[in-house]
Amino acid sequence: MFVAIRNTPRDYAWGSHTAIAEFRGTEPSGGPEAELWLGAHAGSPAEVVDAASVGAADLAELIAANPTAALGPALAREGARLPFLLKVLAAARPLSLQAHPTPERARAGFAEEEAEGVPIDAFDRNYRDPFHKPELIVAVSDAFEALSGFRPLDEVRGVVAVLRAADAASEEPQPGALDLLDARLATDDPLRETVGWLLQDGRGGDTGEAAWVVERVTGLAASDAALSSPYAASFRTVSDLADEYPGDPGIVISLLLNRVTLRRGEALFLAAGNIHAYLSGLAVELMAASDNVLRGGLTPKHIDIPELLDVLDFRAIEPPRLQPLEVAPGVVEYRPPVPDFTLYRVEPAATPARLALAGPAIVLAEGGDVEVSAASGATRVPRGEAVFASPDEGVLTVAPEAVAWVATTGRPTAD
Repeated sequence: MFVAIRNTPRDYAWGSHTAIAEFRGTEPSGGPEAELWLGAHAGSPAEVVDAASVGAADLAELIAANPTAALGPALAREGARLPFLLKVLAAARPLSLQAHPTPERARAGFAEEEAEGVPIDAFDRNYRDPFHKPELIVAVSDAFEALSGFRPLDEVRGVVAVLRAADAASEEPQPGALDLLDARLATDDPLRETVGWLLQDGRGGDTGEAAWVVERVTGLAASDAALSSPYAASFRTVSDLADEYPGDPGIVISLLLNRVTLRRGEALFLAAGNIHAYLSGLAVELMAASDNVLRGGLTPKHIDIPELLDVLDFRAIEPPRLQPLEVAPGVVEYRPPVPDFTLYRVEPAATPARLALAGPAIVLAEGGDVEVSAASGATRVPRGEAVFASPDEGVLTVAPEAVAWVATTGRPTAD
């Protein structure tokens, strides 16, 4: 079956006032539009456009009524839930520093909080469901800015060296602040020690040692020495974050992270434990259907420092880019190393793309209409709209006038 779906963008304060409206070809609402959710997650299930025809108001209700028909026998047996959530994300201001748990930690953390009787919507609740939340983010705008993963330690040392040079050249050098930072970076577990100290000491107000480090680093980041260095983008980010969240320890933590610019069509895959923050731009995001977020700064929301430190992966890595694969003319596949989801970008081509489904799918139209046909017939998806396809449709034939994004699960193939 094909079921047309839609939703209202979430109005988080960091959202763009125009980007999602432009993507959808609609008038801006006048307020921030941060995320358009297209899935069955309880936080904002997609509405069914013609509810009367299927007897369900939203996608979650549709799936619950007949999981086998909507999801296929395998997913119906495994919990009767759509395992992925497709989003359009538009950031005009930085999101919080955050990470997501492994499946094992999500199950254990959820069970612990359930046993303790913590309300599911409590401010200090960490685990709102028992699922992990790996994420794939693909740039739609010409540039999408992000922080993702701890950068190699030689780069961290290079960043501190630039700060030391800027401090020495300043009118009133304060090397002691950088000595405090260097002392943590010289330990056996430098990234864990540095992040833990910044969060624990830096959230106690403006009188701790970490607060001094944040203040000094913020000032030095705006120096000519910093802004003419190889790490200029990271230092500009420090200034941007300080404008939004003055004194927050996440400002200094950002210098420990990979600073990434994605061009249109480029992607990051964020595995469990990856510390990240999206800074600006428009993107398509595909993730496991979960709401488990452990935050580490740049937010007024709950931060559980011990739990975050347990969840974070402190290995230094290169930016976790996911290389897309051209699997057919005009068809690019983003295949992360998880079974929950796969994403396709389909562009106009001489021959329509054929995608053989191994599970349910959602087709989203960008920039123009999309014709989709399969076993039950054909449907037209208008610009900025979406359609849910059950797995019994078999092979989707997709003919976009501009771009089609196809989110699905399993490992479908393109003909």
